[in-house]
Amino acid sequence: MHAPPTQPRRKTRWSYAEYYRMAEMGFFRDQRVELIDGEIIEMPPQGEEHGVGILLLTKALNVAFGEGHVVRVQLPLHTGANEEPEPDIAIVAGDIRDSMRYGRPSSATLVVEVAGTTLAYDLGEKAEIYAAAGIAEYWVLDLEARCLVVHRRPEKISTASRGTRYAEITTLKSHESVFPLAAANRALRIADVLP
Repeated sequence: MHAPPTQPRRKTRWSYAEYYRMAEMGFFRDQRVELIDGEIIEMPPQGEEHGVGILLLTKALNVAFGEGHVVRVQLPLHTGANEEPEPDIAIVAGDIRDSMRYGRPSSATLVVEVAGTTLAYDLGEKAEIYAAAGIAEYWVLDLEARCLVVHRRPEKISTASRGTRYAEITTLKSHESVFPLAAANRALRIADVLP
């Protein structure tokens, strides 16, 4: 009797240390990748509209938050043991050099994703990642529908894949304004941040 053939197994879970070792070895050169729940996720290339959306948001958020906050653009957040998404924008309290002293931030005051082709991912899995990390406010700038989807109040919910979801989700149209929770006296017009 022959033993059944052994199939090679593909490792689909990577640790934070393995991910960074591979990056240092050049495995991800010229690629946009994120480590999500131990999986390496390849992100699609950015179109010009996506880039302009990031630039417009960066400018507006720098004005809204000012001193005492850092607007981090496409830099990692260390949200879990084997997880490091790279949101389009993360507003972090503190000083630009804090990450050099204390390591990558694990949370943010506000996280923003600009979504074209990644809308379902940004509204689904990314929203649950940021809610589970305790990020109080998460925005998705929907380029196609020309609106801003505002997520607030992370709440423990047993049916959520990560045990937490945002309890409050509001869609704001281009003619409306948003007041960030941590900069409530600063209104941002949605039309001003849309490309």
